[in-house]
Amino acid sequence: MHPPRGAFALLTTEFPTLTVRPLEQAGDANVLWLDAQAWRAPGFDPFDWDEHVFGPSRTCGEARGLALHLTGAPSEALATTALEILTRYQGLVRRRNSASEGALFDTLLARHLALHDLSKPLVVADHRHALDTWQWVLRLAPRADLALQIAALFHDVERLLSEADQRVEHHARDYQSFKDAHASRGADMACALLTEVGIAPDTRERVRWLIGRHERPEHDEDLALLNDADALSFFSLNASGFARYFPREHTRRKLAYTLRRLRPHQRWRLAHVRFAPQVRRLLEETLETTSHDTAREHA
Repeated sequence: MHPPRGAFALLTTEFPTLTVRPLEQAGDANVLWLDAQAWRAPGFDPFDWDEHVFGPSRTCGEARGLALHLTGAPSEALATTALEILTRYQGLVRRRNSASEGALFDTLLARHLALHDLSKPLVVADHRHALDTWQWVLRLAPRADLALQIAALFHDVERLLSEADQRVEHHARDYQSFKDAHASRGADMACALLTEVGIAPDTRERVRWLIGRHERPEHDEDLALLNDADALSFFSLNASGFARYFPREHTRRKLAYTLRRLRPHQRWRLAHVRFAPQVRRLLEETLETTSHDTAREHA
């Protein structure tokens, strides 16, 4: 899991809207300061920062910006820290491309937000994950079309009905069947909303197809990208909170399930994710088991 290029290069290529300003120009009262030394501290859990970084207004989409206070390490290490922090909070960036610029996607974002009762912590987490998955799609495929971006934004919309107050996935007798049903119902819900908004029928049906199959990797590049983005968002944003909510064994199963959805050539990105210590240990065990299983298959 080694990145194909350095952290500085990744920052500039995967966050093209990133700007760097002299420290004295970053004193806006609305800018949030983060401590890179705390981020790098042994035992640090990034989940502890989330409410401080997101905050109520950020959850609702108000852009305030981030200022990173990065000191006490070589420049490449500082870039690595910045990359990890931006990766966790990229949902605040709201990067777009030519397919998602303009009033139509503004309407979709507003309708998507309106579906979420942000007084419920699990719904807040789902909203953040949706935005984060969308941003992962644009990192993996900067030219992603409208259907793929909409599918990323709405892929878990079904949870707003089934798991808004408590998660029930760990009670499923057949986990894959549970996830398939979740995807199928979500596809229908998303398609109904897209019809109301006036999305073209061909785009709408492509979104339905992508969401309806998003829990199963298939030989379709857009579907594979959606699976990659969804998996990466779980690892980079959700895993620490998941480990606090669910028992250890279910967390282990979830890590293994999600790792299978992530294509091997994208796994190097996990090296740029800051995990809670217990999640990192479970992930390393899962990766080791996966490597042994793969070696046996090819023996």
